[in-house]
Amino acid sequence: MASVSALSSSLQASSVSTFAGKQLSATQSRSSTVKLTAKRAAVSVKASSESTSADDVSRREVLKAALVLGAAVPASAAGFLSFTPASSADELVAKDLSGKVVMVDNWLATHKAGDRTLVQGLDDEPAYLVVNSDGSLGNFGINAICTHMGCVVPWVAEENKFMCPCHGSQYNNQGMVVQGPAPLSLALEHTNVVGGKVVFSTWTETDFRTGEEPWWMED
Repeated sequence: MASVSALSSSLQASSVSTFAGKQLSATQSRSSTVKLTAKRAAVSVKASSESTSADDVSRREVLKAALVLGAAVPASAAGFLSFTPASSADELVAKDLSGKVVMVDNWLATHKAGDRTLVQGLDDEPAYLVVNSDGSLGNFGINAICTHMGCVVPWVAEENKFMCPCHGSQYNNQGMVVQGPAPLSLALEHTNVVGGKVVFSTWTETDFRTGEEPWWMED
């Protein structure tokens, strides 16, 4: 099993722009300050991001790159908007990395109990679908964007954790932060099945992992 530090070295050796350069074309850069708030934490994070002309195919390519490189890919590189809360009305049919709609029966037939696999979630941000220990689809998905500096966090099955190669943050198998520097747990998304399709919707109620109001819904 590759170590987190080895994954970081792999990322440094192969940039996202090299991996998906034929697909991604940056047109301008912008700097944004993102305020993350929770009942017991208030953290300001200043990060730079790129606005790109990448289409859905480009985003899928970067998601693939994220998997190949241990997922240590800044969300902004694919046009993802880091820490952008969706409205309560938002919902989106989940798509796999090839852009195909996720059908629940096919998904569960090919993903074993305990699986966490990256798909396209709300706002086209990367998210993990969860397969329960009994082989059923979890009723929640996990946004893959690290709450520290916005890297896409990989699932390390051997450790039963999400482990960020960028700065060492770790989250348990439900996305709850267990090791910093990340200040907050990964955001949750509801998963439902509509007409056989997996659909993400915004999680607005109490975070069952912490018993607190969801920080991603705070102003």
